[in-house]
Amino acid sequence: MIVVRLRLDLGYDGSDFSGWARQPGLRTVQGEIEEALGRILRLGEPPMLTVAGRTDAGVHARGQVAHVDVADEALAELDGNRAGPLETDERLSALVRRLGGVLPPDVRVFRVTVAPEGFDARFSAMSRRYAYRVSDAVGGVDPLRRQEVVWHNRPLDVDALNAAAARLLGEHDFAAFCKKREGATTIRELQRLDWVRGGDGVLVATVVADAFCHSMVRALVGSLLAAGDGRRPVEWPARVLAKAVRDSGVHVAPAHGLCLEEVSYPPEAELAARAKATRRVRTRVGTQVGSSSAVGDAALEDE
Repeated sequence: MIVVRLRLDLGYDGSDFSGWARQPGLRTVQGEIEEALGRILRLGEPPMLTVAGRTDAGVHARGQVAHVDVADEALAELDGNRAGPLETDERLSALVRRLGGVLPPDVRVFRVTVAPEGFDARFSAMSRRYAYRVSDAVGGVDPLRRQEVVWHNRPLDVDALNAAAARLLGEHDFAAFCKKREGATTIRELQRLDWVRGGDGVLVATVVADAFCHSMVRALVGSLLAAGDGRRPVEWPARVLAKAVRDSGVHVAPAHGLCLEEVSYPPEAELAARAKATRRVRTRVGTQVGSSSAVGDAALEDE
């Protein structure tokens, strides 16, 4: 049997989902897509997706990436009643069309491609880019954007936000901004964190790191908003970071303002090496080499 690894590029409105990860009795993005794939490809059991960034309940994505391994014979189901087999690209185009008809409107698969050799949606990733959107408009958020923009009821100073953000860049132990997970490292490299105010008045924070621990982005944003509206000095988030313990003064920002915008990967020739290196680093966090499931999951938990 020939197994083909497929890359899926997808997006979703997280408002009505209990996060990415499949959970019994709950509506999740992973559950919806896996069920749709199983139905379209007529599989006995839904296939298992591996995702770049597991998002929390209410968090959105427009640049999410996942992979799935399926038997080549399962893809033949996409040939339909045609006289001969379709080319691989034609089959994958047909799969995207069928997913569009089966999936609910709040989750879309934009592209399906055969993954390059060595590709792992999670472990091959070099970085994840999130955006957090906030409005400090006196009257509140535009009702048509209320599911993606958070209202902050105090005026925000962009310069103060960026001054506070700049002090957090680099590789640090972000334990002060992460939910504690047994056996999980909280050391991350924060590559970018800056704010801009758009022409519509909405403030957008762009946050890029190699990976994020659980609730990290929203906790960072919560601390920066306190500095941006003057309740705290711009040095305060960095002081919290240096203590490396959760601070009761840090309020985790609401989920619906957060969106996974992009996952970046190295050139094809470097995918396998990147995945191997990432697995090695994450496995070291455990008490023994090879404890890849629970420990590895906790080590790379995302927003």
